[in-house]
Amino acid sequence: MSGTEKSVIRPLLDRVPQEGEMLEVAEGVFWLRFPLPMPLDHVNVFAIEDNGGFTLVDTGLDTRRSRAIWTKALLGPMRCAPIHRVILTHYHPDHVGLAGWFAAEHGAEIWSTRTTWLMARMLILDEQELPTAESLEFYRSAGMDEASLQYRSRNRPFNFSDVVAPIPLGYKRIRDRDVIRIGRFSWRVVVGDGHAPDHATFWCRESPLVLGGDQFLADISPNIGVYATEPDANPLDEWLESCRNFAGIARPDQAVLPGHKLPYVGLPSRIEQLIENHRGALDRLRTFLRTPSTAIDCFQPLFRRSIGEGEVGLALAESMAHLNYLLARNEVERSRRKDGAWLWSMK
Repeated sequence: MSGTEKSVIRPLLDRVPQEGEMLEVAEGVFWLRFPLPMPLDHVNVFAIEDNGGFTLVDTGLDTRRSRAIWTKALLGPMRCAPIHRVILTHYHPDHVGLAGWFAAEHGAEIWSTRTTWLMARMLILDEQELPTAESLEFYRSAGMDEASLQYRSRNRPFNFSDVVAPIPLGYKRIRDRDVIRIGRFSWRVVVGDGHAPDHATFWCRESPLVLGGDQFLADISPNIGVYATEPDANPLDEWLESCRNFAGIARPDQAVLPGHKLPYVGLPSRIEQLIENHRGALDRLRTFLRTPSTAIDCFQPLFRRSIGEGEVGLALAESMAHLNYLLARNEVERSRRKDGAWLWSMK
């Protein structure tokens, strides 16, 4: 392929599906869109014709509005056809939210990696009325101010079970390099890490199609975050390694069907962009950390925009991911401030 061909990133369609509508993006492969109550206000779901019914790839959140949209689609364009399977790309709630509902109400099988199933099932059971001590300590160590800490300590945090239906006990495990049949196509499973552990992507063997989940979004970078559950994790290193592995099999002619934003063509260039986005952020952080700073101080050099209150959690997680990456490479050091916050600086 020529460099010119590689540089082309273009949308596959010029419009998005309306609520309850399905747009055909390839033969027997349909795109649906569901709302999210956050700045990234939607999630994409794909329905594939399969044995007289459909296999779904991801589901949207478990909300009354999402269930109503699904009912509209099921009674309308899907013509009451059975839902045989729900295949999950990763465990995040906007992707697994209604998997249990489809299992309970429609008899669908759940197919996922073991990590996705375990994480989703565990998080549904982990309901908290107030933040844990570990969570508050994580926020404090990142440099969160006392007023914000006190507010969080008195208020119920987000719980997975708020927007995810109970996950059934049984599931069908998929693994890296498996080949699974969905409808008229066979798909190779390729697993990545960084955004979510054991994130499954699906590469069609007969047609230039890739079901990318959140690994290959068209014009935003997926959140790469560190959380109180594993404060010393290094997901950015895992993410960059996954991107390099995916680059070895990506082709310019492949149509990417992503978990958010628009389906597009031009995957090799997009993977290069995703890598360069983080390299640029790391370079800005290296310059900024000539002065000792907290993780929250690092928002401006990393994101180059103001962070709203509703975005602080994800921004903090991403800031920690970049700092832990530099720490693992022995480029930075950290010391405790009197209030318990880590101060990070270049060596």
